[in-house]
Amino acid sequence: MADIFSYPASLSLIILNVIASLIAFRSAPFNNQNILWVGPMKDRGEWHRLISSGFLHVNGPHLFLNMYGLYMFGPVIEHVLGGVNFLIIYLASLIGGSVWAYWWNRDNPDYRAAGASGALSGIILAFCMIAPFSMLLFLFIIPMWGIVFGVGFVVLSYVLSQRANRIIGHEAHLGGAVVGVVTTLLVEPRVWTSFMAQIAEKFG
Repeated sequence: MADIFSYPASLSLIILNVIASLIAFRSAPFNNQNILWVGPMKDRGEWHRLISSGFLHVNGPHLFLNMYGLYMFGPVIEHVLGGVNFLIIYLASLIGGSVWAYWWNRDNPDYRAAGASGALSGIILAFCMIAPFSMLLFLFIIPMWGIVFGVGFVVLSYVLSQRANRIIGHEAHLGGAVVGVVTTLLVEPRVWTSFMAQIAEKFG
């Protein structure tokens, strides 16, 4: 467990998510003006929703689950890569997930979504590259290496995003994960060198 107060970037993001989501829970107009909503984005160019939607959540459990994930993985990335690089990866993944979700649903003006899961997906995939053989629990039950979790997460997100009547925005997870990996390698290319060295040490 991280001492979250030692990681100001992670703590700040958690606070921002909680405050924005609590306001949205109490104010339907605020929520409707800031969630990812294809119709207003396409018709009125309300592109701020690509970012603002990543700080809103559908309900308390949705908020808790995403903030728990950010609490678990954010400080690790912030510690290893630094606060600025962590924020760059987080925001790039957030925008990447939102853009992917918008593009995927661009012909459905009624499509709406919210949540930090796109950004969190990028952070988790960054963690999987930094520590590919750390043990993670899939669905909080099944233990697996980080590298297996990362690959499985991307594949599963793609497969589930093909479902017509999905409730969860798997397309945002997929976009956030892909952008998270790319951004991690751009801000700190040595992650790839370390990743390959760990692979070689494990199987070489």
